[in-house]
Amino acid sequence: MKEIIITKEEVNQRADKYLLKYFNKASKSFIYKMLRKKRIKLNKKRIVGNEILKENDVFQVYMSPETIDKFSCLDVNNDINITFEVIYEDENILICNKPVGLLSQPDKEGSVSLVDEVTAYLINIGDYDPSITKGFRPGICNRLDRNTSGIVIAGKNILALQELNRLIASKKLDKHYKCVVTGKVDNEAIIDGYLSKDSITNKVTISNKENLGNYIKTIYTPLKVIQGYTLLDVQIITGKSHQIRAHLASINHPLIGDYKYGYRRINDKIKLQFGVDYQLLHAYKVKFNVSGGLLSYLDGKEFVSEVEGRFMEVWSGLCI
Repeated sequence: MKEIIITKEEVNQRADKYLLKYFNKASKSFIYKMLRKKRIKLNKKRIVGNEILKENDVFQVYMSPETIDKFSCLDVNNDINITFEVIYEDENILICNKPVGLLSQPDKEGSVSLVDEVTAYLINIGDYDPSITKGFRPGICNRLDRNTSGIVIAGKNILALQELNRLIASKKLDKHYKCVVTGKVDNEAIIDGYLSKDSITNKVTISNKENLGNYIKTIYTPLKVIQGYTLLDVQIITGKSHQIRAHLASINHPLIGDYKYGYRRINDKIKLQFGVDYQLLHAYKVKFNVSGGLLSYLDGKEFVSEVEGRFMEVWSGLCI
């Protein structure tokens, strides 16, 4: 029998979610089977998995050492290249500037993601030890498409990550993007609708019918207009997959470089001229609106990552 003691870095999460992180090589069905058979107990009592963990709670695991080792093998690699820029960091959160081409989260092919880089970074600076806190992994609270650059916020401990997720769910974080769209946009506007996603094509569609998807709301403001193109500030009130790209395309102002939702003829022209075949979209600003709690010290603070790199090269080239 092995005992697993819950540390202060692992509290306030469901028992089953903790076990899935600790036994990271085990399936969900295996974990629930062990709970049903009372091969895993909490404080010597049978549990179902939805119990919330407290500091110094103790799991009793009635499995052989070989089985425990097999299902709890560490697979963290801290010897990887860190490509993100640190915008802000304290004991609770890390605000990153994700580059174009980097996945936000790991995929099935095992590509290095921002989560992997953040984990490696925190290990290397001594803020995270996976051998001690197997039941917690640093995580990000907002995701960007592979070819969308900009601000991503990570929680360095379980309480901070949960608070960040709560702030996003309650719309207490103002998130702004910059993008270049086809056509002339003269005025600020608010657009809304309903978004549905095709899991096979990984493409979303926008409708005005409530029963056809999740509600979305987007605010856009023109910053500069040149011949045939507009630089926009876009604030997302809701945060759904491909929301900005699909929403702007639905009003005939798709992002340039966006082959999934944009105009191929214009995108081919941009690709030939600048060598860019992805959407020009950058998450450049986030503002915290926090009335209390762990992250109350961030109330009113604004963090900015200005547009640079290929995005700026293309926009500057279009302005000539």
